[in-house]
Amino acid sequence: MRNSHKVLKTPIRFALAALLGGVLMRILQIPFASVVTFMSFLAIAVLYFVRFSKKVDKKPVAYIKMVLVLFWTTNGLLRILDFPYTIIFQIGTAITFITWFAMEGTSYFMDDDRKAKNSIIEIIWNFAMVVGVLTIISGGLMHLLNWEYAIPTLTVGLSIVTVYILKDIFSPAKEMNKDPNNEEFQL
Repeated sequence: MRNSHKVLKTPIRFALAALLGGVLMRILQIPFASVVTFMSFLAIAVLYFVRFSKKVDKKPVAYIKMVLVLFWTTNGLLRILDFPYTIIFQIGTAITFITWFAMEGTSYFMDDDRKAKNSIIEIIWNFAMVVGVLTIISGGLMHLLNWEYAIPTLTVGLSIVTVYILKDIFSPAKEMNKDPNNEEFQL
């Protein structure tokens, strides 16, 4: 299934952005952060289940991704509710993620003909995503060590990742280099 024709792509991205916002609210100790995070995990689980059920040709990788999302969202929901045995869901998430990466891995980011489709702008966006993730990791480590500027570092990292997730929603649609008025049939 091509990336542009995926069902519920925008609502799932909004739910992911809300989840990151909820995590940021929790770090900044803003009230109702748990509610935002809980609702985001619930929305992701429901929306991805609907997306999976509407998919016509389900390959084994699709089932693995569904199980991965199920384990991950269930773990998030139960951790918010202080369920004591979430390690089972964390192990399930890890196993399904490793299985997904072994089966699909980096080919997820390639075209149908297995050619990399990254332009310069996409490479810059991917670099920003890597910087955002590294900023989140370093901010988390700084927070564990009680260093100064840990919270601003986490905030910047989460903001970069949120912008990366939402970039396709607010950017203009790509124009095709195709003029339907000048089509010619060649024999």
